[in-house]
Amino acid sequence: MTENDLARMRAALALRFGDADVPSAQDRDLAAGAGTLAAIASRRSHRSFEDRPVPLALIETLAAIALSAPSKSDLQQRDIVVIDDAELKARLLALVSDQAWTAAIPRLLIFCGNNHRQRRIHDLRGHPFANDHVDAVFNAAVDAGIALQAFITAAEATGLGCCPISTIRNHAQEVSDLLALPDHVFPVAGLAVGWPAGAGDISQRLPLAATVHLDRFDNAGTGDAIAAYDKRRADAQPYASQRGTERFGQAEARDYTWSEDKARQYAEPERADFGAFLVKKGFRLT
Repeated sequence: MTENDLARMRAALALRFGDADVPSAQDRDLAAGAGTLAAIASRRSHRSFEDRPVPLALIETLAAIALSAPSKSDLQQRDIVVIDDAELKARLLALVSDQAWTAAIPRLLIFCGNNHRQRRIHDLRGHPFANDHVDAVFNAAVDAGIALQAFITAAEATGLGCCPISTIRNHAQEVSDLLALPDHVFPVAGLAVGWPAGAGDISQRLPLAATVHLDRFDNAGTGDAIAAYDKRRADAQPYASQRGTERFGQAEARDYTWSEDKARQYAEPERADFGAFLVKKGFRLT
Protein backbone atom coordinates (compact mmCIF):
# COMPACT_ATOMS: atom_id res chain seq x y z
CA MET A 1 0.00 0.00 0.00
CA THR A 2 2.83 2.40 0.81
CA GLU A 3 4.34 1.97 -2.67
CA ASN A 4 0.96 2.53 -4.29
CA ASP A 5 0.35 5.63 -2.18
CA LEU A 6 3.76 7.07 -3.00
CA ALA A 7 3.21 6.41 -6.68
CA ARG A 8 -0.19 8.12 -6.46
CA MET A 9 1.37 11.07 -4.64
CA ARG A 10 4.10 11.53 -7.26
CA ALA A 11 1.63 11.19 -10.11
CA ALA A 12 -0.56 13.86 -8.55
CA LEU A 13 2.40 16.20 -8.02
CA ALA A 14 3.53 15.67 -11.60
CA LEU A 15 0.07 16.60 -12.83
CA ARG A 16 -0.18 19.58 -10.51
CA PHE A 17 3.29 21.07 -11.01
CA GLY A 18 4.59 19.45 -14.18
CA ASP A 19 6.73 16.34 -14.61
CA ALA A 20 9.99 18.23 -14.23
CA ASP A 21 8.94 19.74 -10.92
CA VAL A 22 8.32 16.66 -8.78
CA PRO A 23 10.48 16.77 -5.61
CA SER A 24 12.92 13.91 -5.16
CA ALA A 25 12.54 12.88 -1.52
CA GLN A 26 13.44 9.27 -0.82
CA ASP A 27 10.63 6.76 -0.32
CA ARG A 28 11.95 5.83 3.11
CA ASP A 29 11.48 9.42 4.29
CA LEU A 30 7.88 9.51 3.09
CA ALA A 31 6.70 5.99 3.85
CA ALA A 32 5.18 6.62 7.30
CA GLY A 33 2.78 9.22 5.96
CA ALA A 34 2.31 7.90 2.43
CA GLY A 35 -1.48 7.66 2.56
CA THR A 36 -1.94 11.15 3.99
CA LEU A 37 0.59 12.67 1.61
CA ALA A 38 -1.08 11.06 -1.39
CA ALA A 39 -4.50 12.31 -0.29
CA ILE A 40 -3.28 15.90 0.13
CA ALA A 41 -1.27 15.90 -3.10
CA SER A 42 -4.23 14.65 -5.12
CA ARG A 43 -6.96 16.76 -3.50
CA ARG A 44 -9.61 18.41 -5.63
CA SER A 45 -12.15 21.16 -5.11
CA HIS A 46 -15.76 20.00 -5.56
CA ARG A 47 -18.61 22.18 -6.74
CA SER A 48 -21.08 19.44 -7.65
CA PHE A 49 -22.62 17.24 -4.98
CA GLU A 50 -24.91 14.26 -4.64
CA ASP A 51 -28.40 14.84 -3.30
CA ARG A 52 -27.48 13.03 -0.12
CA PRO A 53 -27.57 14.43 3.42
CA VAL A 54 -24.42 15.04 5.41
CA PRO A 55 -25.14 14.22 9.07
CA LEU A 56 -24.78 17.13 11.48
CA ALA A 57 -22.91 14.89 13.91
CA LEU A 58 -20.30 14.21 11.23
CA ILE A 59 -19.84 17.92 10.58
CA GLU A 60 -19.50 18.60 14.31
CA THR A 61 -16.89 15.85 14.66
CA LEU A 62 -14.92 17.24 11.72
CA ALA A 63 -15.14 20.71 13.28
CA ALA A 64 -13.59 19.34 16.47
CA ILE A 65 -10.80 17.79 14.42
CA ALA A 66 -10.26 21.05 12.53
CA LEU A 67 -10.04 23.01 15.76
CA SER A 68 -7.26 20.66 16.86
CA ALA A 69 -5.05 22.43 14.31
CA PRO A 70 -2.28 24.87 15.34
CA SER A 71 -3.26 28.28 16.65
CA LYS A 72 -1.07 31.36 17.07
CA SER A 73 0.27 31.37 20.66
CA ASP A 74 -2.60 29.04 21.64
CA LEU A 75 -4.94 32.05 21.48
CA GLN A 76 -7.53 30.02 19.52
CA GLN A 77 -8.91 33.01 17.64
CA ARG A 78 -11.12 31.10 15.20
CA ASP A 79 -14.67 29.86 15.28
CA ILE A 80 -16.82 27.79 12.91
CA VAL A 81 -20.49 28.59 12.37
CA VAL A 82 -22.26 25.46 11.12
CA ILE A 83 -25.38 26.45 9.20
CA ASP A 84 -28.21 23.99 9.93
CA ASP A 85 -31.29 26.19 9.56
CA ALA A 86 -32.62 25.94 5.99
CA GLU A 87 -33.91 29.51 5.85
CA LEU A 88 -30.65 30.95 7.17
CA LYS A 89 -28.67 28.86 4.69
CA ALA A 90 -30.85 30.12 1.83
CA ARG A 91 -30.34 33.75 2.87
CA LEU A 92 -26.57 33.30 3.07
CA LEU A 93 -26.38 31.53 -0.28
CA ALA A 94 -28.49 34.26 -1.87
CA LEU A 95 -25.56 36.60 -1.19
CA VAL A 96 -23.32 34.51 -3.45
CA SER A 97 -25.97 33.52 -6.00
CA ASP A 98 -23.82 34.86 -8.85
CA GLN A 99 -21.93 31.59 -8.37
CA ALA A 100 -24.67 29.28 -9.62
CA TRP A 101 -23.07 26.10 -8.27
CA THR A 102 -23.63 27.24 -4.66
CA ALA A 103 -27.40 26.73 -4.93
CA ALA A 104 -27.13 22.98 -4.35
CA ILE A 105 -24.68 22.94 -1.45
CA PRO A 106 -25.63 20.21 1.06
CA ARG A 107 -23.79 21.82 3.99
CA LEU A 108 -22.53 25.38 4.50
CA LEU A 109 -20.02 26.45 7.13
CA ILE A 110 -18.67 29.94 7.85
CA PHE A 111 -15.14 30.19 9.25
CA CYS A 112 -14.59 33.29 11.35
CA GLY A 113 -11.69 35.13 12.87
CA ASN A 114 -12.48 35.80 16.53
CA ASN A 115 -10.58 38.47 18.47
CA HIS A 116 -13.63 39.14 20.65
CA ARG A 117 -12.92 36.25 23.01
CA GLN A 118 -9.35 37.42 23.67
CA ARG A 119 -10.56 40.89 24.58
CA ARG A 120 -13.19 39.36 26.87
CA ILE A 121 -10.43 37.40 28.63
CA HIS A 122 -8.63 40.71 29.30
CA ASP A 123 -11.81 42.11 30.82
CA LEU A 124 -12.23 39.04 33.01
CA ARG A 125 -8.61 39.09 34.17
CA GLY A 126 -8.34 42.84 34.57
CA HIS A 127 -5.40 43.27 32.21
CA PRO A 128 -5.16 45.88 29.44
CA PHE A 129 -5.46 44.76 25.83
CA ALA A 130 -2.20 46.31 24.59
CA ASN A 131 -2.20 44.98 21.02
CA ASP A 132 -5.10 46.87 19.51
CA HIS A 133 -3.66 47.16 16.00
CA VAL A 134 -3.72 45.38 12.65
CA ASP A 135 -1.96 42.29 14.01
CA ALA A 136 -5.15 41.43 15.91
CA VAL A 137 -6.95 41.02 12.57
CA PHE A 138 -4.05 39.17 11.00
CA ASN A 139 -3.71 36.63 13.79
CA ALA A 140 -7.42 35.83 13.85
CA ALA A 141 -7.63 35.56 10.05
CA VAL A 142 -4.64 33.20 9.88
CA ASP A 143 -6.05 31.06 12.68
CA ALA A 144 -9.34 30.78 10.76
CA GLY A 145 -7.48 29.87 7.57
CA ILE A 146 -5.54 27.13 9.33
CA ALA A 147 -8.77 25.69 10.74
CA LEU A 148 -10.40 25.88 7.30
CA GLN A 149 -7.64 23.80 5.71
CA ALA A 150 -7.67 21.33 8.60
CA PHE A 151 -11.42 20.87 8.16
CA ILE A 152 -11.00 20.26 4.42
CA THR A 153 -8.30 17.65 5.02
CA ALA A 154 -10.42 15.89 7.64
CA ALA A 155 -13.58 16.03 5.52
CA GLU A 156 -11.85 14.61 2.46
CA ALA A 157 -10.52 11.73 4.57
CA THR A 158 -14.15 10.66 5.11
CA GLY A 159 -15.01 10.88 1.41
CA LEU A 160 -16.62 14.32 1.53
CA GLY A 161 -15.76 17.04 -0.97
CA CYS A 162 -15.29 20.73 -0.20
CA CYS A 163 -14.88 24.10 -1.85
CA PRO A 164 -14.11 27.37 -0.03
CA ILE A 165 -16.29 30.40 -0.80
CA SER A 166 -14.22 33.55 -0.33
CA THR A 167 -16.90 35.73 -1.92
CA ILE A 168 -18.79 35.56 1.36
CA ARG A 169 -16.56 38.51 2.31
CA ASN A 170 -18.10 40.54 -0.51
CA HIS A 171 -21.09 40.76 1.82
CA ALA A 172 -19.31 40.84 5.17
CA GLN A 173 -21.81 43.11 6.91
CA GLU A 174 -24.81 41.08 5.77
CA VAL A 175 -23.14 37.84 6.84
CA SER A 176 -22.23 39.39 10.18
CA ASP A 177 -25.82 40.50 10.73
CA LEU A 178 -27.30 37.14 9.76
CA LEU A 179 -24.92 35.26 12.08
CA ALA A 180 -25.13 37.82 14.91
CA LEU A 181 -21.35 38.16 14.98
CA PRO A 182 -20.22 40.39 17.87
CA ASP A 183 -17.58 43.10 17.62
CA HIS A 184 -14.10 41.82 16.69
CA VAL A 185 -15.51 38.70 14.99
CA PHE A 186 -15.51 38.62 11.18
CA PRO A 187 -16.18 36.11 8.39
CA VAL A 188 -13.07 34.79 6.64
CA ALA A 189 -14.59 32.25 4.23
CA GLY A 190 -17.55 30.01 3.68
CA LEU A 191 -17.10 26.33 2.95
CA ALA A 192 -19.32 24.09 0.83
CA VAL A 193 -19.36 20.48 2.04
CA GLY A 194 -21.05 17.44 0.53
CA TRP A 195 -20.66 14.04 -1.05
CA PRO A 196 -18.99 14.66 -4.43
CA ALA A 197 -21.01 13.96 -7.56
CA GLY A 198 -17.84 13.25 -9.53
CA ALA A 199 -14.11 12.73 -9.23
CA GLY A 200 -13.21 16.36 -9.83
CA ASP A 201 -9.99 17.67 -11.36
CA ILE A 202 -6.56 18.32 -9.91
CA SER A 203 -5.89 22.04 -10.29
CA GLN A 204 -2.51 22.77 -11.79
CA ARG A 205 -0.25 25.07 -9.81
CA LEU A 206 2.61 27.44 -10.53
CA PRO A 207 6.03 25.74 -10.73
CA LEU A 208 7.72 25.13 -7.41
CA ALA A 209 10.74 27.10 -8.62
CA ALA A 210 8.53 30.19 -8.52
CA THR A 211 6.92 29.55 -5.13
CA VAL A 212 9.45 27.67 -2.96
CA HIS A 213 12.55 29.68 -2.03
CA LEU A 214 15.80 28.53 -0.45
CA ASP A 215 17.32 30.94 2.08
CA ARG A 216 16.38 34.11 0.16
CA PHE A 217 13.30 35.20 -1.76
CA ASP A 218 14.01 35.11 -5.49
CA ASN A 219 11.53 36.28 -8.12
CA ALA A 220 14.02 36.85 -10.93
CA GLY A 221 12.36 34.24 -13.12
CA THR A 222 8.75 35.12 -12.36
CA GLY A 223 7.86 36.23 -15.88
CA ASP A 224 9.25 33.09 -17.52
CA ALA A 225 7.66 30.87 -14.86
CA ILE A 226 4.23 32.42 -15.41
CA ALA A 227 4.55 32.12 -19.19
CA ALA A 228 5.47 28.43 -18.94
CA TYR A 229 2.68 27.78 -16.46
CA ASP A 230 0.15 29.59 -18.65
CA LYS A 231 1.00 27.31 -21.55
CA ARG A 232 0.98 24.10 -19.51
CA ARG A 233 -2.32 24.95 -17.86
CA ALA A 234 -3.97 26.13 -21.08
CA ASP A 235 -3.02 22.88 -22.79
CA ALA A 236 -4.45 20.74 -19.99
CA GLN A 237 -7.20 22.90 -18.44
CA PRO A 238 -8.36 25.62 -20.85
CA TYR A 239 -10.90 28.11 -19.55
CA ALA A 240 -14.44 27.41 -20.69
CA SER A 241 -15.30 31.13 -20.67
CA GLN A 242 -13.54 34.45 -20.46
CA ARG A 243 -13.89 37.02 -17.72
CA GLY A 244 -15.06 40.58 -18.26
CA THR A 245 -15.45 40.53 -22.04
CA GLU A 246 -17.72 43.59 -21.89
CA ARG A 247 -14.81 45.60 -20.45
CA PHE A 248 -11.75 43.90 -21.89
CA GLY A 249 -13.15 42.79 -25.25
CA GLN A 250 -11.70 39.83 -27.11
CA ALA A 251 -14.55 37.49 -26.30
CA GLU A 252 -12.58 34.78 -28.00
CA ALA A 253 -9.02 35.85 -27.11
CA ARG A 254 -6.63 33.24 -28.42
CA ASP A 255 -4.24 33.59 -25.48
CA TYR A 256 -6.71 33.53 -22.63
CA THR A 257 -4.54 32.09 -19.89
CA TRP A 258 -4.40 31.86 -16.12
CA SER A 259 -2.44 35.10 -15.84
CA GLU A 260 -4.87 36.94 -18.14
CA ASP A 261 -7.81 35.65 -16.10
CA LYS A 262 -6.28 36.68 -12.78
CA ALA A 263 -5.21 40.08 -14.09
CA ARG A 264 -8.76 40.71 -15.32
CA GLN A 265 -10.20 39.53 -12.01
CA TYR A 266 -8.19 42.00 -9.97
CA ALA A 267 -8.58 44.82 -12.48
CA GLU A 268 -12.08 45.13 -11.01
CA PRO A 269 -12.59 46.56 -7.49
CA GLU A 270 -13.61 43.92 -4.97
CA ARG A 271 -14.25 44.16 -1.23
CA ALA A 272 -13.03 47.75 -1.14
CA ASP A 273 -15.31 48.25 1.87
CA PHE A 274 -13.88 45.36 3.90
CA GLY A 275 -11.48 47.61 5.81
CA ALA A 276 -14.34 49.90 6.76
CA PHE A 277 -16.32 46.84 7.89
CA LEU A 278 -13.44 45.76 10.16
CA VAL A 279 -13.19 49.26 11.62
CA LYS A 280 -16.92 49.17 12.30
CA LYS A 281 -16.32 45.84 14.05
CA GLY A 282 -13.95 47.65 16.42
CA PHE A 283 -10.56 46.89 14.91
CA ARG A 284 -7.75 49.44 14.53
CA LEU A 285 -5.98 48.88 11.23
CA THR A 286 -2.77 50.77 12.04
